[in-house]
Amino acid sequence: MSQTLTSAQLKQWLFDGQEIALFDVREHGQYGEAHLFYGVNLPYSRLEIEVPRLAPNPNVRLVVYDQDGGALAQLALARLANLGYRNTWALEGGADGWQAAGNQLFAGVHLPSKAFGEIVEHACDTPRVTAPQLLQWQQQGSALVVLDGRPLDEFRKMNIPGAVCCPNGELSYRLEDLVSDEHTPIVINCAGRTRSIIGAQTLLNLGIKNPIYALENGTQGWFLADQTLEHGNQQHYPSRGPVTAEQLQRSRQLGEQTGVQWVTAEQVRQWADDDQRSLFLGDVRTPEEFAAGSLAGAQHTPGGQLIQGTDLYVGVRKARIVLFDSDGVRVPVVASWLRQLGHEVYVLEGGLDSGLVLPSAAGVAVDLPIATTAELSAARIIDLRPSTLYRKAHLQGAQWSIRPLLAEQVADETRPLVLVADDPQVAQLAARELPAAQRQRTSVLVDWQRLDLPQVENDLSLADAQCIDFLFFVHDRHAGNKEAARQYLAWETGLIAQMTAQEIASFTPLQAVTGVQHA
Repeated sequence: MSQTLTSAQLKQWLFDGQEIALFDVREHGQYGEAHLFYGVNLPYSRLEIEVPRLAPNPNVRLVVYDQDGGALAQLALARLANLGYRNTWALEGGADGWQAAGNQLFAGVHLPSKAFGEIVEHACDTPRVTAPQLLQWQQQGSALVVLDGRPLDEFRKMNIPGAVCCPNGELSYRLEDLVSDEHTPIVINCAGRTRSIIGAQTLLNLGIKNPIYALENGTQGWFLADQTLEHGNQQHYPSRGPVTAEQLQRSRQLGEQTGVQWVTAEQVRQWADDDQRSLFLGDVRTPEEFAAGSLAGAQHTPGGQLIQGTDLYVGVRKARIVLFDSDGVRVPVVASWLRQLGHEVYVLEGGLDSGLVLPSAAGVAVDLPIATTAELSAARIIDLRPSTLYRKAHLQGAQWSIRPLLAEQVADETRPLVLVADDPQVAQLAARELPAAQRQRTSVLVDWQRLDLPQVENDLSLADAQCIDFLFFVHDRHAGNKEAARQYLAWETGLIAQMTAQEIASFTPLQAVTGVQHA
């Protein structure tokens, strides 16, 4: 059943303690310019691919919105109905209607996680050090360990000189391999603020005795201070041996302090059969560990990133979240943060060795034929890859499009269509928008870069305004644009002032006492 929901009703639902999925079905760039605080981006172009993962229970109370309560939301509701979602609603007036009703729209991404980081700093008085002070310490030859709390792919793009990559979710597990004593100061940094704060506070919450600091404003603060960043660095945490009793004790104690509960595999199996609740199973280990083998039905939710961008993995507020690792050290710490973020989270007893098996979501079936090079000359080529990749390089004659725009763009086309895509599922979904006769003359082309075909490189004829899938706001700050970096940092530090009292109260950070003064 699909109905229209008013902004007032939605505000009530968001805080009534019951499960709710709130999806913004616009493309990522549109979403990032202005969206609801709890809105999770579920672009219509990938809806059937992502919704089984973000909202695995088709009975969940589910609300979608677009810009103005128009056709896009209705298209999304129709697709959700085809997938068996039975309790769906469209927000009246979309994002515009929400704002017109006197409510706040937010720019940026991962709003709850970002705002939570700012609240943690205020509540816990997390110690921090400025970029010039850190540089001075380094130049003086002070004993110091700088740990970058981001994943390795982000670390490679730019890092503080001398830093070692150790994602925040790995800190409790690998700290002793990176710091040899209890006296050396430890500085945690990220690209901006959130992971610097959360990483430093993680160590403080664990009771680590070293002096702990968050690098104020991360690599952006370093850049704004006209200090040189390194690029292409691969220096990361070493392999880990057996865990110690002390590690296990301090992690479990932190989990228990925040109300985390441990749960058996049998209990999780029973929850999986409960059609009135949503269940998420997450593996918080590294990408390498996950690739080597995980539990059936689990998604990879690397611990630091799960805290940083929970909405990438969990699309239902008040759902049950069960997390696991292979060591018992990382998962209680990650779970402690999700508890403080307001989630119902559990640790799986036995972790990777629990024997838990859950069903996995099926992908989108692809029946589009594969295009041959011989067919290209007589066809219209539509490139469905991200707009930034299209600009970088595309087949000669190819035009960029995206699922919500495709049908209108090719409405008068009589030639066969060839859809270029990195993921054939994306092409399959886009083809569903076409009339049956046109769809029968549509094929898909993948791995086109391997073909000896004429290409166009660095094509900027596609204007920024057309790149609705790309959020320039969060990327320009890393492209040598100091003003963009300043604006981004001002956005982060200004989040709390934009939030309602209910939004702020949904977070419960530990009131840590550090005894360490700001540098």
